[in-house]
Amino acid sequence: MSKGLSAMQDDMADPDIRRFVDAINASYVEHGAPAGASMSARRAVAERVRRPWREGGPIMAESHEMDMGGVRLRLHRPVADATLPVMLYIHGGGWTLFSIDTHDRLMREYAARAGIAVLGIDYSLSPESKFPVALEECAAALDWIEAQADALNLDATRVLIGGDSAGANLSVAACLLQRQCGRPLPAAMLLNYGAFAPECTPSYARFGTDYSLEADEMDAFWAAYVDGPEQLADPLVAPLRADLTGLPAAFLAIAECDILADCNDAFARKLEAAGVPTRAVTYQGATHSFLEAVSIAPLAGRALDEQAAWIRDIVGA
Repeated sequence: MSKGLSAMQDDMADPDIRRFVDAINASYVEHGAPAGASMSARRAVAERVRRPWREGGPIMAESHEMDMGGVRLRLHRPVADATLPVMLYIHGGGWTLFSIDTHDRLMREYAARAGIAVLGIDYSLSPESKFPVALEECAAALDWIEAQADALNLDATRVLIGGDSAGANLSVAACLLQRQCGRPLPAAMLLNYGAFAPECTPSYARFGTDYSLEADEMDAFWAAYVDGPEQLADPLVAPLRADLTGLPAAFLAIAECDILADCNDAFARKLEAAGVPTRAVTYQGATHSFLEAVSIAPLAGRALDEQAAWIRDIVGA
């Protein structure tokens, strides 16, 4: 969490994004759980802090809660009577926080702007459920979409996967796992400021404090996700270390003012070297999580519009 840079002359954040970051952090101060609080208490605070940012936005023709073997799903449809492409969207939160509730507006924005259905998954969180539980649930959701497509009026031939931060990590890892198991891959990956490897890069030093996600916070997320540091070398944990050959086309939304910026740049280069059609856009002045600021930040709206146009090109919508 940022400590506040509003008065500093060298603040690189877009002014509207800075308002979002400062508001989030003021809310954490107001509602913050005490030191040593349980994960349940920390998650409750995170849900409360994110609540204003998930409200408003597009109204869906249909929204349904569903269950996949004990895993909660939510399907948003911008129109009711049409067979739609669908994107499985995987929320961020360092594998430990957040939910399909915190990211509900973001999912509705994609549905409305791209004209697709969006399926959110409430995967099991760490540290109670460590790698590979969440990954296996996300991969299972891809198979679930294929099995349920006719019943839900979805087009099983036009499936995408996407997510932000830890959700972008899980999106790529789910594709790697599907490839490993000989299962069908999605048509494309939408990857927002992803956590692709626990690398200490120059962007860690430059943006490790005061720009939303902080370096020590990210290190704690990685540690909570795995059973031990040796697992951080597993390509399904750190997709930057994977063979990316044959993965679906990718759009990477890279936040300039993010500790993960360099890792995202490296991942985009590796995708391109593997022959994966890749569009990587660095959003100047954006911080980690900036898309959640869409209610106040034109920069977030522009990024969502660009991604929606790319999605429509991919699925022919």
